[in-house]
Amino acid sequence: MFEKKEVTPHSSPSLEGGSTLQDLAGESTYHDIDVFGREEDHEIRYKTLSWQLVAVLMIAEIVSNGMLSLPSSLAVVGLVPGIIIIVFLGAFALFTSWILIEFKLRHPEVHNMGDAGLILFGPIGRELLSFGTIVFAVFATGGQLLAGQIALGALSDSKLCLILYTAIFTIPTLLCSLPRTLDQLSWLCIPSVISIIVAGIVGMAGAGINFSIASFDIVVSTDFTTAFISVTNPVFAYAGHFMFFILISEMKHPTHAMRAAWVLQTFATTFYVVFAVVLYIYVGAEVESPAFSSLPIKWQKAAYGIAIPNFLIAGSLYSHTAAKLLFVRFFRKSRHLHSHTVVGWSVWIFLIVLMNAAAFVLAVGVPIFNYLIGIAASLFASWYTYGIAGAFWLFDSWVDKGRWLAWKERWPMAGLSVATLVAGGFICVAGMYVTVKQIVDAYASGEVSAPFSC
Repeated sequence: MFEKKEVTPHSSPSLEGGSTLQDLAGESTYHDIDVFGREEDHEIRYKTLSWQLVAVLMIAEIVSNGMLSLPSSLAVVGLVPGIIIIVFLGAFALFTSWILIEFKLRHPEVHNMGDAGLILFGPIGRELLSFGTIVFAVFATGGQLLAGQIALGALSDSKLCLILYTAIFTIPTLLCSLPRTLDQLSWLCIPSVISIIVAGIVGMAGAGINFSIASFDIVVSTDFTTAFISVTNPVFAYAGHFMFFILISEMKHPTHAMRAAWVLQTFATTFYVVFAVVLYIYVGAEVESPAFSSLPIKWQKAAYGIAIPNFLIAGSLYSHTAAKLLFVRFFRKSRHLHSHTVVGWSVWIFLIVLMNAAAFVLAVGVPIFNYLIGIAASLFASWYTYGIAGAFWLFDSWVDKGRWLAWKERWPMAGLSVATLVAGGFICVAGMYVTVKQIVDAYASGEVSAPFSC
């Protein structure tokens, strides 16, 4: 249950036309204020997720193709620094999860990052953070389509044009993203999570069976540009916070959201460390990204084949998120949101097709799309996963607790929030620099292929 909160009304923007900080006496009050409202008489009910299913959704979305780059991150900086970076960023992501969840509970009307942007920065903030969410979700969908392309190519010995593999993979991704509620997708996420766990275990077994322990480095001395890859890869691997508001909005009991976050970050951090260490220790400095491609062919096929359900469902979750943001924006407080209307379903299907089509065109038509994913991660994931959480805490403390006095009285948390903002900015700028340099180097070396090539 919510604790009673004494708050002072203020004039910051609100989606509901009243003060943003609400005096939440209990979940009953929360459900009167949140985006979906009371659903007893609605045909389509969104708020049906348990925290256990939210944990499964979070894991299916986050623990996916991003983890396949982590062994190569260890090869860049060495075993010990690589482990420290993965564990630190995982703990940091848990901390920012807590701040995001607290912000959502204090602002039930927030459905997505765009709504949060309205509260913090006004209309411009809403449009900017909404745009970033959609762009990153579409790019992440494209990343999963490329992962599916690689998997299908490995299984068939690349007998078809790569564009065809991507097209084949796009169709089930689109179909799985069609359900209107996340509850319907959550049950598909259970086999998705199982598939990435088993695929990871198969990959580690393949490395242990086919390779002797390699000559690995505890610490590697390298330049900043190369070393920072060991940061950008884990940042992308943990990049799921941009979906948290949408997930919590569809929970039966949003006060349980932190339980799901604990499960997610504990599992993700542990699994990432074990997977990265095992692959790096056995394969050594030559480990590829994605890591499964470092294995002998039969082990590649086994690992990629088992991981396909995860790539597919993760892509569906991302495209569903992009479509859901716009759909709720269009039909907030409208019957089309809660009823099976022709208009509602027509717009929903159009948005789903649009997001998946955009991801497909980007994945096959932009030769440097892999690098563009890195740019999107630097521009948006650095803020959504890390930096902006500091702004959430500072804003609520400023408004609710007495402006400068609140920051002074709670200076350790204020300092951490400022540090979080600075860290997000640093990851954004440094990540952009590193990725742009990689693009320049790729063009200079002739590695970039023509658009829509096989």
